[in-house]
Amino acid sequence: MPRVIRMRRVWIVMAFLFAFGALEPASAQKRGTRQEPLRVLLIPADGGTEDGTKADFKPLFDAITRTSGLYFDVQVGQSYAAVIEGMCAGLADIAWFGPVSFIEARNRGCAELLAVEERDGSSTYYAALFVSASSDIRAVEDLQGHSLALGSSHSASSFAYPIAMIAQAGIDPLFDLGALRLTGSHANSLMALKSGQVDAAGASLVSFERAVNQAGLDASAFRILAKSDPIPNPPIAMNPGLSVAMKSALRDAIAGVHAAPGVNQDAIRGYGGKRVDRYDTRVDETVFTDAAAAIAFIDDDFKAAVLRKAGAAQN
Repeated sequence: MPRVIRMRRVWIVMAFLFAFGALEPASAQKRGTRQEPLRVLLIPADGGTEDGTKADFKPLFDAITRTSGLYFDVQVGQSYAAVIEGMCAGLADIAWFGPVSFIEARNRGCAELLAVEERDGSSTYYAALFVSASSDIRAVEDLQGHSLALGSSHSASSFAYPIAMIAQAGIDPLFDLGALRLTGSHANSLMALKSGQVDAAGASLVSFERAVNQAGLDASAFRILAKSDPIPNPPIAMNPGLSVAMKSALRDAIAGVHAAPGVNQDAIRGYGGKRVDRYDTRVDETVFTDAAAAIAFIDDDFKAAVLRKAGAAQN
């Protein structure tokens, strides 16, 4: 692993410990009571604001509290990496990840799949490459020499899959593109495209729809250049250090909350704040492994090279 990646992880953990008061590891305490709620961390998929990602998921966990008696403290991490490191440091019991960040945490032994949202019988979503409606870029191949905005390097739909689509078109993202900008989020990348800072942007279709509905983005000003293959929906995962009984209770609670008497169905939400039909706890983790195969070339060395290219564009 490159030294720069290791050092970034050290600083992320240090910042996390400072922000959360150096809490004891999740496995060292009994959780789920009003006094000791289960700690939930959410990736900041759309900016991570209090009226954004947290508001999307708090109704779900509040509903689970009403139906199961388990209590939760729901917080949004400062970055995708912070959520990974928080779980791996034992500072969270549950996390909502992106598919890539889940795989990273799982491969480090820090995350165990809990549930995946399902809507209209589907548990997938899509990434896309966007350009302005007036752009003369008509195909992915036309991006050669042009600038691109991407979100977090731990994001599937705002980083990994957009890069994979470019690579599949025969363009080397490191050498054939112009400037690369890492904006930290889907919304920031779309705003960079809107303001003319870049020629194209990578983001999920869910995040684009949310930016249109809530941030006043004009959909007619954008054009989808390419859409990815289906991506498994961002999963909710558990800390492996939780007891067997707690893991079982969580699976039962989230699997049945949509059908519980007295639960407002509008509370059963997921990515982008959209209402979902249910949370499936029977999903096989191999769907994430299979999805990762398409982006397997994006390893730590590749990410470090992207960071260098992005940094050079800012100098």
